[in-house]
Amino acid sequence: MTAATRPPAGAVAPAGPPADDTETRRSARSGAAGLVGAATSGLFGFLLAVVITRGYGTVGSGAFFAAIGVVTVATAVCTLGAETGLMWALPRRRSGAGGDAARVLPVALLPPLLAAVLVAVAGALAADALAPRLLDGSDADGAALLAVSFAAVPVVVAMTLLLAALRCVRPIRAYVGVQFFLLPVARPVLVGAAVLAGGGLLAGMTGWLVPAALALLACLTLVAGPLGVGRGAALRPQRADWSAFWRFALPRAASAAIDAGNMWVGVLLTSVLAGPADAGVFGAVGRYILAGQLAMQGLRVAVSPQLSRLLGRGERGAAAAVHRQLTTWGLVLSWPVYLLLAVFGLAFLQLFGPEFTAGAPAMTVLALAMLVNTGVGNVQSLLLMGGRSGLHLAATLAGLLVTVSLGLWLIPAHGATGAALAWALGIATENLTAACCARVVVGQPLVDAALLRAGAATVAGVGIAATVGVLAGGRGIGGLTVAVGVLAAGCVGLLTLPRVRGRIRATMVQIRGRREAAPAAAGPAPEDSKGR
Repeated sequence: MTAATRPPAGAVAPAGPPADDTETRRSARSGAAGLVGAATSGLFGFLLAVVITRGYGTVGSGAFFAAIGVVTVATAVCTLGAETGLMWALPRRRSGAGGDAARVLPVALLPPLLAAVLVAVAGALAADALAPRLLDGSDADGAALLAVSFAAVPVVVAMTLLLAALRCVRPIRAYVGVQFFLLPVARPVLVGAAVLAGGGLLAGMTGWLVPAALALLACLTLVAGPLGVGRGAALRPQRADWSAFWRFALPRAASAAIDAGNMWVGVLLTSVLAGPADAGVFGAVGRYILAGQLAMQGLRVAVSPQLSRLLGRGERGAAAAVHRQLTTWGLVLSWPVYLLLAVFGLAFLQLFGPEFTAGAPAMTVLALAMLVNTGVGNVQSLLLMGGRSGLHLAATLAGLLVTVSLGLWLIPAHGATGAALAWALGIATENLTAACCARVVVGQPLVDAALLRAGAATVAGVGIAATVGVLAGGRGIGGLTVAVGVLAAGCVGLLTLPRVRGRIRATMVQIRGRREAAPAAAGPAPEDSKGR
């Protein structure tokens, strides 16, 4: 506790649980909502990958994934780090008609939207020249596909920024509804409709983009009220608003582009250096890898505003406690997925079609690398919400340097497997660097005995199930089915243990918010943190 937050001598401490316990209860509720949304997003994201790969084959899906990569990377570049800036700035300001939070909107929106329009115009004009390089060998009308992709960038940028604002000003369920339900559910439906109607890649890409426009409209409606827009809230920013916001956001601009584009850089490099077929295989592998990361993503967006508030007040112990709790959750949920992907990559890729099974080695390499990513937790959020975007940029640049340099060397000779090796080493470099920086910045332990025990138990349990599966049915779908059955039986068996049931009950108490401490006088109003 800092001197600024320590109660005066003689004051009576408020009743209730310690601050760290209160914050972990709040993070448990938000994290649970984020995980439900992430599970839904992962399910429909997998369905989308099946629709694309089954509907367009290796070459066509390679072109489709390359077009998605163009939108993703261009959006990440054009947002200029403002989405993270909003997540950092809005929890530290007052909402409503009499607050100062609305003044951040023009600061955060105008420069990225201007950049997005410039990129859209330049990209559409250059589509004819870029198509042969990015989509060479595909049967698609590459120029039209790229032109539509670039034209959609301003819409996707605006949606991304307003989603960040939505997370800060509404309860977590509003963000989950748009980001984890509307977008992932609508995309496979519309892309699948295009495939069934006999539409080409251009129709499919349009189906992928339309939900972004719907999400943008939903965010506009949901954000305006809490910020007081149209009800007298001041929208004209002061000079200090610009300087404070962009001092934080600009270092994040480059790292945001790297974060969002890591897989897509690999897809684009593979498309250029090895051809669209290899890019299609690598893109299919990447869909599984990103789906496994959704648990961590759901936890990150759920608690980022809470971390910003805690670190802004100097409550580093509480922030570290929240981080350790959610890292344990993420590890227990993510490691079984990645361990099964590493062992049974062949089985998972068979679901996309026999031509995609060549990506099994790439799947194993990337799945093992993601154990590092999820094992250190959301250390990037600790750096960013603590205002240390420069350190985060250093970590992401180190990872990008490894990914691109090794990719240029490995992809021409090894295709998708070479791209996976390059990306895997980049993942490890970025996450270990960020973890070391976060430990120094927070000044609190980020790993505890509970986290280590959870990791060891997860590896042991999944390892036994995978071994039984391989012995019984090999690494194909039969072996995967056996492994999942053994794992499910083991989980049911664990539920019979009183100690496990007790921990589950304790977690449910946290999620339901029982025995919540009354907020201190100096703390946030209840409505400021409800649902976050």
